[in-house]
Amino acid sequence: MRISVVLPAFNEAGNIGRLVEETYAVVPADILGEVIVVDDGSDDATPAEVKSLIAGGVLPGLRYLRHASRCGQSTALRTGVLAATSPVIASMDGDGQNDPRDIAPLLEKLAPPGAKGPALVGGIRVARRAAGSKRLASRAANWIRDAVLRDACPDTGCGIKVYWREAFLRLPFFTSMHRYLPALFQTYGHEVAYLPVNDRPRQAGVSKYNNLGRALIGVYDLIGVVWLRRRTRVPVIAEALPEGRQVSEFAGRMRGWSSSQRKCAGENT
Repeated sequence: MRISVVLPAFNEAGNIGRLVEETYAVVPADILGEVIVVDDGSDDATPAEVKSLIAGGVLPGLRYLRHASRCGQSTALRTGVLAATSPVIASMDGDGQNDPRDIAPLLEKLAPPGAKGPALVGGIRVARRAAGSKRLASRAANWIRDAVLRDACPDTGCGIKVYWREAFLRLPFFTSMHRYLPALFQTYGHEVAYLPVNDRPRQAGVSKYNNLGRALIGVYDLIGVVWLRRRTRVPVIAEALPEGRQVSEFAGRMRGWSSSQRKCAGENT
C-alpha cells in the first residue's frame, strides 16, 4: 500500500529539508510513493531548502507547492491531500518534531481503503519534548475536547497521522480542522485507532502558536465541531436498484453526505 507523505510548512528553514531527507531514508521505498511539501507562504529559506533537494534529483517523487499567502495549517494540509496521487496519506508537521520512523507502524494498523477497520490511525506522544506550559495546555485542551466531543482521542494535537485520502476529502473543510480529524472521521462513520509515537525537540526556528491564541481559537472551533456532529447524518443504504456497482462501494461513497442534503433519512427539518 503506497502512501503520499504531506508536510505543511511555514517558515521551517533548518527543519524541513532535514525532515524530507530523513523521511526518504527511513520510510521503506516500497510504500513511499511521494513526499509533498506545502509551503504556506514562507518568507524565510524554506523554499530554497526544498527546491535544492528537488534539483538534486536523488529523491524521487518529491514535490513542492506554495501558497501565495499564508492560509493556515489545515488549508496547507488539504492542498497537499488534493494534490496527492496515493490512496493513503501520512501527514506530519513540518517542524521535524514528528518522527517519520513512526509512519510504518501506523500504516500497519490502518485498514486498506474501503475495508473494515481503522480509516485513520493517529499518534500519541508518550514523552512530550515541549515546554512544561505547553504540555499542561495540551492536557487541558485534550480533556475539554474529550469531555465535549466524547471522541476518546488522547492526543488530538499530535501531527503525525495516516488515513484514507478519499475519506479525508469528504469531510467538511474549515480552518483548524486538522486538530479535529479523529472526531470528524468518527462522525462520518469511520473507525479510528492510535499508537504511541516519538516526540522530538524542535531543532530550528520557533513555534507558530502560543497557549492563549490556541485556546481562544480552540473554543471557537470546538463549538463549530459540536454543531457539525449534531447536524450530520450518515445514511445506511437499504436498497440499490439496479445494482450497477457493488452496494458496499456505493455505501462507502455515501458517507460523504452531510445533513445539509434534506433527502437524508432521519433529518429533522
